[in-house]
Amino acid sequence: MPKAFLIDTSKCTACRGCQMACKEWKDLPATQTKQRGTHQNPEDLSASTLKLVRFNEYISEGKVVWNFFSDQCRHCVEAPCKYVADEALPGAVTRDEATGAIIYTEKTKKLTAKVFEDMRSNCPYNIPRRDEKTGLLMKCNMCLDRVSNGMLPMCAKTCPTNAITFGDREQILALAEKRLAELLKKYPKAQLLNKDSVSVVYLITDEPKLYHEYALAPEKRVEHAARYGSDSDRHQKGG
Repeated sequence: MPKAFLIDTSKCTACRGCQMACKEWKDLPATQTKQRGTHQNPEDLSASTLKLVRFNEYISEGKVVWNFFSDQCRHCVEAPCKYVADEALPGAVTRDEATGAIIYTEKTKKLTAKVFEDMRSNCPYNIPRRDEKTGLLMKCNMCLDRVSNGMLPMCAKTCPTNAITFGDREQILALAEKRLAELLKKYPKAQLLNKDSVSVVYLITDEPKLYHEYALAPEKRVEHAARYGSDSDRHQKGG
C-alpha cells in the first residue's frame, strides 16, 4: 500500500533531530558550513544533507515570527524527475510499487550534466543534488530499507514532538485533513500543500512563501506533463 508522510509544521521546534537522524542512518558525511546570520545550518540541501530544517524569520505586527520547514524530497505521485530520467536512461530513477517511493539508483551516475539539470529544473521543489565525487544523484529515499522491514523512516522515528507522521497514504491524508480542521480554528491561513500530488504532505499555518521559496509547487505544477505524459500514458504507448 502506498505510504506518505504528514509534516505538521505547527509542532516543529526546529530541534533538527530529523536532519541529524537522516544523516546518521545513511552514514552521510558532515557538511562544512559557516555562520550566515541564521540558525539554519547548513545553507541548503546537498548530496550529504538530504533532509534540512529551514528557518525563516520575519516581523509581524511588531513581533518576531519563526517558521520552520523540514525540507526533503516529496516523492511525487507523478514524479517529473523520473520522467526526465526515463527519457535518457530507463531504470536510473524508479518507483517502488509497494510504497510509492521515488528511488535514485546507481545508474544515475551515467546521467549527463544536462539531464541532471533538466531533472532539477523540472522538480517543483528543487530537490535533486549530485555527489561530485561519485556522480550519484542524491535525495531522500523514504528510508526504504527500514520501511521494507516494517520500521519507520528515521526522521519520523526520531521526531520528539510527532511533527512527522508516517503510514499508509489513505490514513495519513485523513489525519492531515483532521489536523487541518483543528488548526484552522486558530490559524485561518493553515493549509495542506499539494496533498493530492505528493507523498510528503506539509501542514502549514502561514503563507507558503514565509516558509520556503519551494514550499508550494506552482499551480501549473509540472511543465513536464505535456512533454513526458503520465505513467498511464507512457504505459499505453509502450514506454
